[in-house]
Amino acid sequence: MTEIWNDIASEFLHLYPSGGRLLAVAGADAERSRHAADALAAALEAAGQTVGRAHTDDGDEQALRADVIAPFRTARSDRVLVVSGPGALVSASARGLWNFTVWQLAGDEQPHTAASAIVDVTDPDAPTRRFADYCALPSAFGA
Repeated sequence: MTEIWNDIASEFLHLYPSGGRLLAVAGADAERSRHAADALAAALEAAGQTVGRAHTDDGDEQALRADVIAPFRTARSDRVLVVSGPGALVSASARGLWNFTVWQLAGDEQPHTAASAIVDVTDPDAPTRRFADYCALPSAFGA
């Protein structure tokens, strides 16, 4: 496990120390999202958290709400649910589901500026944190 995931886990736990917490790991590639979420879940477990994992490939927000989020909230436990998949940040309403979001990208992919953290996984053995805001995006972004 790399230090980046420990750092993001520490940041998340500083902001959300207890209760039922929802964390999304999204990106353009479903498998990369899954691997990044697994690494972050392992870092959270190493920090003493009880962690659940879920993955969605299709980004169906209604199914995500009904099948994953609602049962988690009903349980009212002190744990973190880490959900991976490309659709976690697709719509503004889906973005509101999460306490914290990680956008993973590789190569020249554009960052998702609504993410709490952006991680470049071009080299999966040495991911790096990116700090990007609207000022850092190319002028053609969103056009």
